Amino acid sequence: MSETMSNTTQPIVRMQQLNKHFGSLHVLNDIDLTIVPGEVVVIIGASGSGKSTLIRCINGLEEFQSGSLVVDSNELLPHGKSTKALQTIRTEVGMVFQQFNLFPHLSVIDNVTLAPMKVRGLSRDDAVSNAKRLLDRVGIADQADKYPSQLSGGQQQRVALARALAMEPRLMLFDEPTSALDPEMIGEVLDAMRELAKEGMTMVIVTHEMGFAREVADRVIFIHKGEITEQGHPEKLFDSPQHERTQSFLARVLKH
Repeated sequence: MSETMSNTTQPIVRMQQLNKHFGSLHVLNDIDLTIVPGEVVVIIGASGSGKSTLIRCINGLEEFQSGSLVVDSNELLPHGKSTKALQTIRTEVGMVFQQFNLFPHLSVIDNVTLAPMKVRGLSRDDAVSNAKRLLDRVGIADQADKYPSQLSGGQQQRVALARALAMEPRLMLFDEPTSALDPEMIGEVLDAMRELAKEGMTMVIVTHEMGFAREVADRVIFIHKGEITEQGHPEKLFDSPQHERTQSFLARVLKH
């Protein structure tokens, strides 16, 4: 019992003094960030501020140059020198990208069952029944036998979400999951994400959808030029930002 208790309070992500460079460009500067299980963290900031790079470091899609990063008790080392930890993290951390990255030659159901069978060793029957449940959960059970090209962008993104969930991740990362979608499809993807947040999934979301951030986040982090400028409860950050950079960013994006 006490072990489970201590696990729940153990951070699932801990970044300390993390620095990332692209050549001479300092993209992430001394980032300190701790995320606990069940927390929904939304990262906002202007284009090029380092938001996407930050979450791509969490599952090792981007290497960092210095500092420390521990994800679900697995330590990622600078310069990508941690293959074993990386494999474990990629299995435990789900990610949904701007582009849906579905396999075009596989049906929806096969897109969702592939990784659980190959990586987790599930039987086809178990993987299929799990996939059907997840497709139902994201509202596209009736599309299981179609191919990605036959679906709308919103439907494809929900397949991508079901595919990530099929691996039973302990943490979900979302990198601007609605920015490639037509406006009328954004809502259906955000609804599926809302449901996930209600169920207690740990989520780190980079998004431009401020209304969604206000509604779903436990904490909003504003990044400016690779630094965490301000963070806090959405109501506090949106309604009374303390830092002038946060104020001017929000004044620009919240204008209707």
